[in-house]
Amino acid sequence: MSDRDSGGGRTVVRHARVEDLGRVVELVAEHAAYEKAAPPAPGLATRLAGLLFGDRGRAGEPPAPAGTDTPRLRCLVAELPDGGLAGYATCAPELSTWDGVAYLHMDCLYLTSTARGHGLGPLLMEAVRAEARALGLTEIQWQTPAWNEGAIRFYDRLGATSKEKRRYTLSVDSA
Repeated sequence: MSDRDSGGGRTVVRHARVEDLGRVVELVAEHAAYEKAAPPAPGLATRLAGLLFGDRGRAGEPPAPAGTDTPRLRCLVAELPDGGLAGYATCAPELSTWDGVAYLHMDCLYLTSTARGHGLGPLLMEAVRAEARALGLTEIQWQTPAWNEGAIRFYDRLGATSKEKRRYTLSVDSA
């Protein structure tokens, strides 16, 4: 997908594989802690397996034939030369009622503290752009906490524009 020579070998950004799931869940937990959010709920690996890999994510299930098992959620990982994963980005197609078009929603982009500042963020963003192009989408949208000045500077350097909004969540069990 994309790569960068880090001096000690190539860092590669690629789609996550079933065998990456454990590390991706660890990165998600690190990301939640970094954003001062609650930790992921128990069973995250099982839920993500279905979203990312469909039947391929279920233990003992053979992979689906190519092109027949389109995942709802896409996960791109930054793989270091030693094979370790230093970060991830997740995205999914969504719809804009106001524009009447589909776009790619980037739900998460996270790099470990030691991986930041080494050019991996731009690699992940280029992979997300490539994902949007492959899906025939012309725009990517995402959000970041207002206090995350490092991320805001990074996105501004990319040429992204921001819109002020608040994000709400509401449990469907609410009265």
